[in-house]
Amino acid sequence: MSVSYPNQYRNYCTFDKSVYERIQQGEKQISVIKKDLSNPKNEEQVIEDLFILNSLLDNGLDKNKITELYPELSKYNDTKSPNIQTFLAGIYRKTKIPDAFGPLVKMLIQTSMNPPKDTNFDPTEEIGGAILDYLA
Repeated sequence: MSVSYPNQYRNYCTFDKSVYERIQQGEKQISVIKKDLSNPKNEEQVIEDLFILNSLLDNGLDKNKITELYPELSKYNDTKSPNIQTFLAGIYRKTKIPDAFGPLVKMLIQTSMNPPKDTNFDPTEEIGGAILDYLA
């Protein structure tokens, strides 16, 4: 397994070496991620791909390259997974894709009304921060 989920000792995911090698490939990963997000094998693959996109943004990839993936990203706007919600919110926060604002608000309401159970972090913090960045 290449993703280690948050636990009682840390409130974030960790990834194995192969994920960081993909990040080093930079923009070349965009087409792979687009394909993966269109038809993922499992939640772990989605989380890996979102982590890679987030890292590519941190490394200076033009946010318009990520904005082009919004049709694939938007498939996950209604997810109940706090890990996917957190990564999506981080990506939307950095790209400020206009169409993502409404889904962020919906995610915030959803997680406020039905907080995720059995999680060691609060996704509403990242979602709320993304919304504040949109409003700033």
